Amino acid sequence: MFDTDRVSAVTFDSYSTLVDVESVERALADRVDEPRPVSRLWRSRSLEYTLVANHVDAYQPFYEMNRDALAYALDVHDVSVSEDERDDILATYHELDVFEDVRGSIERLHDAGYPCYVVSNGNPEMLDSMVEHAGIDDLLDGTVSADEVGRFKPDDELYRHAAERVDEPLEELVHVTALWLDVQGARHAGMQGVWLNRDDDPWEPFGPEPSLEVDSLTAFADELLG
Repeated sequence: MFDTDRVSAVTFDSYSTLVDVESVERALADRVDEPRPVSRLWRSRSLEYTLVANHVDAYQPFYEMNRDALAYALDVHDVSVSEDERDDILATYHELDVFEDVRGSIERLHDAGYPCYVVSNGNPEMLDSMVEHAGIDDLLDGTVSADEVGRFKPDDELYRHAAERVDEPLEELVHVTALWLDVQGARHAGMQGVWLNRDDDPWEPFGPEPSLEVDSLTAFADELLG
């Protein structure tokens, strides 16, 4: 159960939470007959690579993980593109569509006195461009990248590092994310984990449940601010 009384600061995931990773389909559409399956395989493989990297000590910055995952997705779908074209597709991660409720919701939390941070697998350059593109740089107190610890979500080390950066106890942080594995990682580390379920999907049948489920960042701000 979500406890608003023990929230000192709010952390947000980035991709799929603040910005829409499915907007890469536009960049694929000029080169691929069916961009959606390529886009979804690209995203799922990228996440799988991060999970494997945590266990086989194969960390590399997320942008490079994403590059490898894109190459795989294109190969699977027998799409032949030049290296420059592949880099152009990859670069769309610097300008993904921003969900409409992002700035208004974070602004409400910021104005209410809650420090707000982004905690992401993205490397610092990716996060800098995302924050600038989303127009929320004036509302955030900082960004925390997996690159700072060389470990990806849902590894405990990243969440513990985030608490150190925020300078609040883990149990006083609430992490808001669209990714189920990120919810479970945050909860396992000791945070409250809020699942941003924009698509009305069912929750996973194993592991801890979210502290709170919402369908928008607006709904989360409503819940926290009362």
